[in-house]
Amino acid sequence: MFATESYALPILRPLAAAARARGIDVAWVVPAAMAAQLTPDERRVRSLREARAMRPDAVYCAANWVSPALPGTKVQVFHGFNAQKREPDRGHFAIRGFFDLYVTQGPSTTLPFEALAREHGYFAVRETGWPKLDPLFAPSAASTIDLPRDGRPVVMYASTFSHRLSSAPAMVEPLRSMIARGDRQWLLTLHPKCSDDLFAAYRGLEGPNACFLTSEHLIEMERAADVLVCDTSSVVHEFAVMGKPVVTVANRVPQPFMLDVASPADVDAAIDRALSHPPELMAAIRAHGDDIHPYRDGRSSERVLDAVDAFHRGDFGTLKRKPLNLVRRFKALRDIGALLDLR
Repeated sequence: MFATESYALPILRPLAAAARARGIDVAWVVPAAMAAQLTPDERRVRSLREARAMRPDAVYCAANWVSPALPGTKVQVFHGFNAQKREPDRGHFAIRGFFDLYVTQGPSTTLPFEALAREHGYFAVRETGWPKLDPLFAPSAASTIDLPRDGRPVVMYASTFSHRLSSAPAMVEPLRSMIARGDRQWLLTLHPKCSDDLFAAYRGLEGPNACFLTSEHLIEMERAADVLVCDTSSVVHEFAVMGKPVVTVANRVPQPFMLDVASPADVDAAIDRALSHPPELMAAIRAHGDDIHPYRDGRSSERVLDAVDAFHRGDFGTLKRKPLNLVRRFKALRDIGALLDLR
């Protein structure tokens, strides 16, 4: 499991659990700063020699890159949905020459990647659903969120870290006002890459009507909330897959399933509209969920493992060699040196 950022852990952990259930040995490549976040039963690989000694069948990546020095089939699992933060060839659909297999989340990503696979010829594509969402649909997933069940609607706030797209700085005071009113319960979180000052500001909003949780609890928050307030983040799409309404603040590419508003001042009224579940909005949410992630069975991790087995059986046919791209390979070798002892 190749995890360069903390947000990769909840993506890859369901996949790791499914692999262990099949009797597959699992280890993690993470930076030293993330090592303390691993649980006692999650083995950390500390050197390239150790990684090679494992002779892994596959390296599962929730990052845009992976070192070619690591052995095994390189599998792109994705770190989020296509939030359209950038142009397609620079964002979700950028092809960087690192991966052998792309396991896609739903038709909206499968079809473009299949077209790219035909164009490039050196990687395969299989639609599986996204492992991160398996716990979202687990019938009895445990929750560590202690919410009083008093009938008030639960509203979740999350934000991207991108400065040009983030609503987080401008939402602090409107949130403070809405939270103080006490007619809703609030679950607040931020992207792990947000600044320390912003984290401090949001933790300062905690009280009887609001709690702040780190992104490791994202799935639990999504399960608990009735409405999400966000901006241009893939969390918007995760939430919509559950068939629940989303209010977005100045989304880069507003879509019919969102209640998009121009400024934080408009959020309060939009939440009331979202809680009324307008039929046309709910129909758009269902259609969007089916397009991006039609799987509701909590077994996407199983399908990812099956796709890798199919790749190893040769079910995808003969592929070309990956391009040599010396610049990217040099950068990947440099970056893997920050994660592993290269000896």
